[in-house]
Amino acid sequence: MKMRKLIFALLVMGSLMINAQDKKDVKEGWNNNGDISLMFNQASFDNWIKGGENSLALNGLINYNFNYKKSKNVWDTKLIVAYGLSHINDLTKKTDDRFEINSVYGHQASKLWYYSFFGNFKTQMTDGYDYSVTPKITTSKLFAPAYLSFGPGMLWKKSDNLKVNFAPATSKLTFVMDDALSAAGAYGVDPGKNLRYELGMAIDAYYKFNLMKNISMENILGLYSNYLDHPENVDVDYQMNMVMTVNKYVSANFGINLLYDDNALQDIQLKEVFGLGFNAKF
Repeated sequence: MKMRKLIFALLVMGSLMINAQDKKDVKEGWNNNGDISLMFNQASFDNWIKGGENSLALNGLINYNFNYKKSKNVWDTKLIVAYGLSHINDLTKKTDDRFEINSVYGHQASKLWYYSFFGNFKTQMTDGYDYSVTPKITTSKLFAPAYLSFGPGMLWKKSDNLKVNFAPATSKLTFVMDDALSAAGAYGVDPGKNLRYELGMAIDAYYKFNLMKNISMENILGLYSNYLDHPENVDVDYQMNMVMTVNKYVSANFGINLLYDDNALQDIQLKEVFGLGFNAKF
């Protein structure tokens, strides 16, 4: 079931980009935009014979783009910071925790093609746990893991909302800066080591469009193949962020994150987030 969801997401992303009709040219100067949202949902029960548990969930998201163009040079940077908590029957758990910054510089080679160099950094901010066992087990921490990728390539850019970067010589560093997780060989590092190096190909695609007047859909796809170890096992990171605007300050947000990285888990990871909350555009 999860594999079908992943294949479906990739097909949707591919078809959207192939059929994209974005007519906007890349604008000169700075063109910055983004969203800051705070979503929440709550359930409360009192003498409710059908059953239920009191719950409260809160999710915050910063999703911001910095786009710059001058003459033949472009520089695009995206910042994503997300954090979420849920509280059910006196137990608080983390539901989201992301810090990601992706930046690519391009120098124009032809009308839509640029020589490029990109950098990407990902980590989380607080500890993560496996609650399926007692006592709970720590599965992740700040910089455990953290990922740093960079390399030269070619950027195809139709607009700030439609672009694909191909980087055939990408270095990827995986950091596990925690002794216990390092000793267990977590996230693909050799047991006792804090760093894993990979060299491979990265493809990063971005497409954002309006489904209708007040509904925007953002698609972010990252693919990576490690030449040095099982290049057939392609890492996949697909994010879909949909914002349904009610008015200037209120919106409904829906997000999907599909991951596959056999060094972290030999299965597909899926996360869905939906909520109604406050939204500010800049």
